[in-house]
Amino acid sequence: MGNWEGVSEFVAVAEAGSFTSAARKLGISTAQVSRQVSALETRLSAKLLYRTTRRVSVTEVGQVYYQHCRQVLDALAEAERAVTDLQQVPRGRLRLTAPVTYGEATLAPLVNDFALRYPDLQVEMELTNQKLDLVAEGYDLAIRLGKLTDSSMMARRLGSRTLYVCASPHYLSTHGEPQSLSELGQHNCLPGTLDYWRFREQGRSRNIRVSGSIRCNSGRALVDAALKGIGIVQLPDYYVDEDLKAGRLVPLLEHYREEDDGIWGIYPHNRHLSPKVRLLLDFLDELIGR
Repeated sequence: MGNWEGVSEFVAVAEAGSFTSAARKLGISTAQVSRQVSALETRLSAKLLYRTTRRVSVTEVGQVYYQHCRQVLDALAEAERAVTDLQQVPRGRLRLTAPVTYGEATLAPLVNDFALRYPDLQVEMELTNQKLDLVAEGYDLAIRLGKLTDSSMMARRLGSRTLYVCASPHYLSTHGEPQSLSELGQHNCLPGTLDYWRFREQGRSRNIRVSGSIRCNSGRALVDAALKGIGIVQLPDYYVDEDLKAGRLVPLLEHYREEDDGIWGIYPHNRHLSPKVRLLLDFLDELIGR
């Protein structure tokens, strides 16, 4: 195995940009990573990395070596997945990522149920609103919401989400109910990350800029503000479903509602779809769609 020593460590450093981050990803000490990479450079008689006190960068020779090593490691990972396929039992590590709120409210309970079915799985779930690089960071699957733009990934639609414009009965009794998109300018609209809301008018999508006394990137905070009668919000169904059913919030401008967004399972285009990923997608497809 001598020829393989240091390869995984070098690739991890090249991708992470630091020995510390690479060590964290590999689950070993920073000193061990450094020793392995130094031994690899000695064996190759080539300098693969530039090291300074602040950062690590890959040399020109290192870039060439990295490209070959990345292909080899990907092929090894593919071989392991093929062996797992032959066993037809989901086992080993399953890494997935999803948006925070949707992950906490909807996805995580389903994934936990899936993990109960297959005790040989080790599930690693990263909830983040950042769009991670699945290939570079070794994820098997990502759950993403809305419209897709990355054509380098395979996508499977698992369900849909509905955007609701709504306000509390107290707000509406005080300020009245908007009947048209033009009337939103007369109301206290509470935007989130974006400063516009999405609608559909006469068969076409339309974005309306909104503003109000509160702007927040947390859907839960905006729900709280709406329940307290501060203003109108536009949020996906998983934030407001229960409050709408209970009458604590009232849906508005329903005839202008935008078409439902997709809930997608995303995985790398060139990656073999292992049984564990396929079974999880089937499981989520059944339950999210329901």
